[in-house]
Amino acid sequence: MTRSFFATVALTLLMSSAALAEEKAFPATLKAHAILAANTIIAAPADAADYLKTSGKFSTADRKRATKLGSVPGKDGVRPTRLSLPFNGQPMQGFSGIKAMGDGTFWSLSDNGFGNKLNSTDAMLMLHHLKIDWDAGKVELLKTVFLSDPERKAPFPIVMEGSATRYLTGGDFDVESIQPVADGFWFGEEFGPYLLKFDTTGKLTDVVPTTVDGTPVLSPDNPTLTLQADPSKKMPVFNLKRSGGYEGLALSKDGTKLYGLLEGPIWTDNETVEQADGRPALRIIELDVASKAWTGRSWLYPLAEGGEAIGDFNMLDEKTALVIERDNGAGTLDKACADPKDPKPDCFAVGSKLKRIYKIEMSEENVGKAVRKIGYIDLLKIADPDNRKRQGGGEGYYDMPFVTIENVDRVDETHIVVGNDNNLPFSAGRSLDKADDNEFVLLEVGEFLKAE
Repeated sequence: MTRSFFATVALTLLMSSAALAEEKAFPATLKAHAILAANTIIAAPADAADYLKTSGKFSTADRKRATKLGSVPGKDGVRPTRLSLPFNGQPMQGFSGIKAMGDGTFWSLSDNGFGNKLNSTDAMLMLHHLKIDWDAGKVELLKTVFLSDPERKAPFPIVMEGSATRYLTGGDFDVESIQPVADGFWFGEEFGPYLLKFDTTGKLTDVVPTTVDGTPVLSPDNPTLTLQADPSKKMPVFNLKRSGGYEGLALSKDGTKLYGLLEGPIWTDNETVEQADGRPALRIIELDVASKAWTGRSWLYPLAEGGEAIGDFNMLDEKTALVIERDNGAGTLDKACADPKDPKPDCFAVGSKLKRIYKIEMSEENVGKAVRKIGYIDLLKIADPDNRKRQGGGEGYYDMPFVTIENVDRVDETHIVVGNDNNLPFSAGRSLDKADDNEFVLLEVGEFLKAE
């Protein structure tokens, strides 16, 4: 045998070992489980327009206004969820991004509203300061901050343009990720996609459009885009799918950089998306906090086989981070429909197969390249030897078979917090016929957090 043959074998083994290391599964144990009921509705601020005192009025299939409260049944596909729109008030639902504050409290946010720009013009954008009583299994709301644009920083007319308070709604932005800072909050947003800065009172101060290598990144919901008047002409150019903007936003440990992680890959032409390691890849784009300018540095996050989107993103140290990755399934495979194209009310259209939290490394060495996936924990099979779960799972384990799991952060050296986005009143992944509650879990994952 020749030396080149041995070199080829060694290289193959090395590559195989690296691939295996990237996909290594680590154990996770449920330590506590807290639930906020799905139908948790709060009042709009007293100074909000009457239009915002109820929500979900345009959730009908034809977009016509629903005038009677509770007249439009919520459904997950063809399955009723037992909750109906419009709501009398604003739902707290849609937790999409979380940050542990180190004192037992968390900041989280409610996202766009009812799923898209057209049906969410009466859904107020807000963030919440939460305290979780892990022993009692309850979530306490300490404070809600409603977002507004009194200084007209949004570079387009907002839904409440002519109002005195100019509260922001899901018809303006789709906020999906949060980073509290000393003078307020940064948000990752999907419609632009934009990075948004708010002060501590919830007032919009900055709107940062996205560029990569000097090229604008635009979703079809970007307010600067308009359809051509003549259908024979070229359609407007966008390079990101709808709901493909910033689902994740992380902050460097020294507070000088923000890292926006897109939910969908950038399209390079009509048929091709960005790839890394032979898989569709999502951009992590670096912003300098002081100048509010993109640095020109980015990384690529390759999706796993079966992975379709990410849910949240937070740094662990200067190089490593946590990322939720998921498929678009909901519910357990044992109750999945025989034919996904012909769903029935008594089965999940597409069951959950991939719901993971990855630990990744993004360093100076891999700028412009793929991040290193160190390993993952499986959210569909979390050990529960002490039967701490309050719903879901089975004998000796807990699971999170939700379509969207959009909250993860480290709590201490051995524990992380994880939570779902229940897309009220549409998602039903825990039960076939009941809207998902907001579930938060405390997981012991010491080995995973120490992994290199």
